[in-house]
Amino acid sequence: MAAQKHTQTRVAFATIVGTSIEWYDYFLYAAASGLIFNQLFFGPLGSTLSTMVAFATVGISFLFRPLGAFLAGHFGDKLGRRVVLIITLIAMGAATALIGFLPTFESAGVLAPILLIALRIIQGISAGGEWGGAVLLAVEHADEKSRGLRGSFPQIGVSIGLLLSSGVLALMTSIAPGEAFLEWGWRVPFFLSIVLVFIGYWIRRGVEESPVFHEIAERKEQVTNPLGKLIKGHWLLVVLASLVFMGNNAAGYMTTGGYIQNYATDPAGPIGLERGPVLWAVAASAVSWLVFTIIAGAVSDKIGRRNTYILGWALLLVGIFSLFPLVNTGSVGMLLLGLIILTIGLGFTYGQQPAMYAELFPSSVRFSGVSVSYAIGSILGGAFAPTIAKALVSSTGTTTSVAVYLGIVAVLALVATLLLRDRTGTPLGPDHEDEQSVSPIVGIGSPQMTWDDGDGRHPENPRSYMN
Repeated sequence: MAAQKHTQTRVAFATIVGTSIEWYDYFLYAAASGLIFNQLFFGPLGSTLSTMVAFATVGISFLFRPLGAFLAGHFGDKLGRRVVLIITLIAMGAATALIGFLPTFESAGVLAPILLIALRIIQGISAGGEWGGAVLLAVEHADEKSRGLRGSFPQIGVSIGLLLSSGVLALMTSIAPGEAFLEWGWRVPFFLSIVLVFIGYWIRRGVEESPVFHEIAERKEQVTNPLGKLIKGHWLLVVLASLVFMGNNAAGYMTTGGYIQNYATDPAGPIGLERGPVLWAVAASAVSWLVFTIIAGAVSDKIGRRNTYILGWALLLVGIFSLFPLVNTGSVGMLLLGLIILTIGLGFTYGQQPAMYAELFPSSVRFSGVSVSYAIGSILGGAFAPTIAKALVSSTGTTTSVAVYLGIVAVLALVATLLLRDRTGTPLGPDHEDEQSVSPIVGIGSPQMTWDDGDGRHPENPRSYMN
């Protein structure tokens, strides 16, 4: 037991550090898009259009996430979770560091934005493969009673990545204020990725492979074409799981996609706050997001994944319709309050996601299933959310239109959640492949699983796991 706890702790630490570094890289670009890249790489397009195009490059990377998910899912189900995580970490870090070396439009012309977009695509491919491997390592190492909590650990890498990227950018605005920030200060956070990748690689290479994959490999039961099996047998489940993530991702990308940072600091906009205080407010809200993500994972172990999601969607709708009225006061304090309220709902629709996704898909195609669902959900949700928000405000003149848009997406995600049965505590090993393959979609297949591990526990009764 002590050895198992030690392994779980080591895996938790490795997944937190690794995903934090990955999302630091990814969100650093997103934050810089509305603060820096719109001026230095797309400036000739004019103020509004340059910002929309810069946000669009954030979204372009999402279009390549499925490619990363397909590749990572295929090789993750065939070769293991650990090797994929090392590759994605190196690819993401290298792309981020190279962005720091790029020439601007003024010195290289159209070549500058082309190179910027190419490196962002590499980030998108890497992000598409990262998430599935990280969460499966955490969930498949966890015991049934703490699966939600353990699965939330790689999730907080998102909020830590947001905290680090916003904090480092805010620090650089103090070290290199004004024009110095645009001349060289913005590059330093990208260079920092070189150091972070070495740290992440050193930690991840020492982590044991998932016990579920070990068991599959020992039995030589790896599927030769996991992606094909996933699409053939579970395509509707992938669609619903994608829609569940869509609601969280669209709202989350108001900050992780850089929209709020640009909206609040735009000198030509209605607020015109200083760049530094806004970045510090976003960094502080990341701490709140982290806390509620962990709480959601733990709560889902008590009341089930589905019930936690339903609570989360209600909280997220409150956050969505509170955000812009508070931001529009022009007060940094009110902006921070709006972001914190939003992060309550974000955490409660994110912390339980790894456990829920892992319990939805059979072990033989689990990496492919969680990775592809996550990637598609991110395209439907966050890919172009900042661009859509910018276009809505430009055309309607009010941020209410953005809140309505985000609210509709959240309601669609709630509907998708209600169409999925709760499978809290479902065994994840290959011994239970047949039971795992029974459809978790309401109205399709039998709602009752046939397995019983000897102590009266069943997936349709989450409370039976709490004794």
